Amino acid sequence: MLLLVLGILLGAAAMLVPFYRARQEAERIDEERQQVSQERQLVVDFMHHMAEALGEGLTRQELHQRIVHAAILCSGALSACIFERTGERQMRSVAVEGIFPPHRPLPPSVRGKLATRAKFIEQVLKSESFPDHEGIVGAVVQTGKGQLIADAVADQRVVVHEDPALAVRSLIAVPLQFRDRFFGVLAVANSADGHPFTTSDFSLMQSLAEQAALALHNAEFLSFQIEKRQLDLDLSLASGIQQMLLPREAPQIAGLDIDARYAPAQKVGGDLYDVFPLSATRLGVAVADVSGKGIPASLLMAICRTNLRQIAARHESPAAVLAELNRALGTDLRGMFITMLYAVVDTAASRVTFARAGHELPLFSRRNPLTGVPDISYVGSEGMALGMVPDELFTAVIGDCTEPFAPGDNLVLYTDGITEAPNEENKEFSGSRLADMVRTLHGRSARELNDGILESVHRFAGAAPQRDDLTLVAIKRT
Repeated sequence: MLLLVLGILLGAAAMLVPFYRARQEAERIDEERQQVSQERQLVVDFMHHMAEALGEGLTRQELHQRIVHAAILCSGALSACIFERTGERQMRSVAVEGIFPPHRPLPPSVRGKLATRAKFIEQVLKSESFPDHEGIVGAVVQTGKGQLIADAVADQRVVVHEDPALAVRSLIAVPLQFRDRFFGVLAVANSADGHPFTTSDFSLMQSLAEQAALALHNAEFLSFQIEKRQLDLDLSLASGIQQMLLPREAPQIAGLDIDARYAPAQKVGGDLYDVFPLSATRLGVAVADVSGKGIPASLLMAICRTNLRQIAARHESPAAVLAELNRALGTDLRGMFITMLYAVVDTAASRVTFARAGHELPLFSRRNPLTGVPDISYVGSEGMALGMVPDELFTAVIGDCTEPFAPGDNLVLYTDGITEAPNEENKEFSGSRLADMVRTLHGRSARELNDGILESVHRFAGAAPQRDDLTLVAIKRT
C-alpha cells in the first residue's frame, strides 16, 4: 500500500516538472520584457532630455553637460564624462559630472589637493589631454566600437589611482557618432548599486550615445541655420544700403546721354560707380573696384563714395582728386585696395579729362570723318591703385589725361567683371570683344549700348556662373 502511494506521488511530481519549468520560463521572459521596457523608457527619457536641451537653445558646452547629467540619471552610474578629439589628434574632457577618474595618474604635486574632490577632478580632467589611441577611450576612437569593462581592476588599460574615491570598478565607453560625424566618446564609471555593468547596461549606453550624437548633430544644424539666417539678414540690409548709395538716376546735363548698370556677383559687391554734376556743363563720373567681395568690400565702397563726392568739389584736376582720396582712405583700407577711374566730362570744352588709379582703360569710340567707320581706342594714363603705396609715390605717379569728346562720341567705363567674364570653357570675354560691341553699337543710345554689351557678355558666358561684380557706364555726347 505504501509503495502504491509513493508511486502515485512520484508520478504526480513528474507531471508537475514541466509546469514549473514553463512557469520559470514565463517568469524569465516577463523579466526580460520588463527590462526591455525599462531600457526603452530610459532611452525615451534621455531623448526627452535632449529635446528639451535643443529647445532651450543651449551652447555646445551646455549641451555636453546636459548629456553627461542625463547619462547618469538613465544609467545609474556615479560619474560620466565626454571626451572630444582636438586638432592635434589628442583627446580631452569637455564635460564631466561626478568624481570621474582622470585618464592618467595624478602628479604628486596635486594629490594633496583632493579635498575639493569633484570640482578639482573636473579641473584636472579638463586640463589633461592624451593621444587618441591611448587607454579605453583611445580604443573606442580607433575602432569606433564601444567598450564594456565589467571588471576594471583586471584591465591594465585602466589607471589605478591612490585615492579610493578615484577607484574604477566598472566602466563603459561608447562612441558619440552620427552617420560619418564623430563627436567624441561618452564614458560612465561605477554603478551606483556597486555591481559591475552588464551587457544590458552596455546596450543601454549605446542607445543613449546614439541619441546624444543625434542631439549634437541637430544642435550644430540649428546653430548653422540660425547663423545663416542672421547672415542673410545682414547681407540683405547691406545690399539695401549699398543700393541706396548708388545713383538712382543719371543727372541731366545738356549734350550728354548717360546710362549705368551694376550687377553684384553676391548680394553685396565691391564695385562702385557714381555720376554727379559739377556744374551746368561739367559731369563727374567714377568707376571703381574694391579688392575682395562681400560686406567688407561694400563698406569700403560706401566710405570711398562719400569721400569722393566731398573731394571732387574742391579740385578741377581728376588726378588731384584721386591723390587726396588716397590720403583720406589711407587709414581705412586695412590691407585692401581700390582701383578707380575718375573723369570729368566738360561739354563746353568738348573734352574728357580723367585720371586712372590702376583701373581698366577707358574706351572711346569716335566716327572717323574720312571713312565713316567708328574708331575704337583704349586710352591709358599712369597711376596706381588707391591704398597700395605711400602718398608720395602715389602722387608722383598719378596724372591727368585729356581726350576730345565731340558730338557723336561715346565713352565706356567698366570694371574687370565685364572683360574677364568667363564662359564654360573658362575663356574670358576680353577687351577686344568689348571693343567690337562698342564699334557695332556706336550709333545707338547709351542705354542701347549697355544693353548690347551686357547681352553679349551673357551670351558669351552661357551657363557659367557670374564670377565677379559687373559695372558698366556709357556716356554719349549728343
